[in-house]
Amino acid sequence: MWFQIIFVIGLAIVHLTAGNIRFLQAWPRSAWLSFAGGIAVSYVFVHVFPELEEAQQAIGGHGTVAFLEHHAYLIALVGLILFYGLEHWVSQNKAQTSPPNTEAHALPGKRMFWLHIGTFALYNALVGYLLVYRESSLHELALYALAMAFHFLVNDYGLVARHREYYLRKGRWVLAVAVIIGWCAGQWIEVEEAATSMLFAFLAGGVVLNVLKEELPEERQSRLWPFVLGAVLYSLLLLVI
Repeated sequence: MWFQIIFVIGLAIVHLTAGNIRFLQAWPRSAWLSFAGGIAVSYVFVHVFPELEEAQQAIGGHGTVAFLEHHAYLIALVGLILFYGLEHWVSQNKAQTSPPNTEAHALPGKRMFWLHIGTFALYNALVGYLLVYRESSLHELALYALAMAFHFLVNDYGLVARHREYYLRKGRWVLAVAVIIGWCAGQWIEVEEAATSMLFAFLAGGVVLNVLKEELPEERQSRLWPFVLGAVLYSLLLLVI
């Protein structure tokens, strides 16, 4: 319990501080962000995806989803598609038809900001909720918390780039509180193994999309070797422990 509290507070602090860490705002893109992205993706592929094999068995015999042959992976795909759709919608609505520096121009930006933050708040609450279910051992809990902390750095960078003023003023606080609320919900609301497995599958898809959307576009000027280094080092750590 106490380690969970330490880790969930640490994850909240990442949101409160990430937007003000200057070396992460470097241009071209900070190598540390690519390194962090590599860590988050390696955690999903080396640790979470293998667990989806067990999730297949946990979910398999449950009611309406039993007919789906690869439902755990389909849920991961749903998570990926959902966040891809969100980013696409935000990008499409970024160009405003009203004149800049007017109230009419600002309102769509605010709506997109709250849509973006609201979705990531639910995502963060899920991360906090699943922190409760990583306590099969302390090292698993620590590996999960560390991977999510680096993942939050990548997410925060993208949100600052899109909504800097709104995010630093309000958004980071919403996301920090959401992690804690999710963890508190995990203490009070217990679900069966099949539901937990589905949530982990959904999170896996979200992590992959949210990292790659920050790394792949050419204008990001991402760093290949720091990304590879982060992925390799964290993969080795996961395999050794």
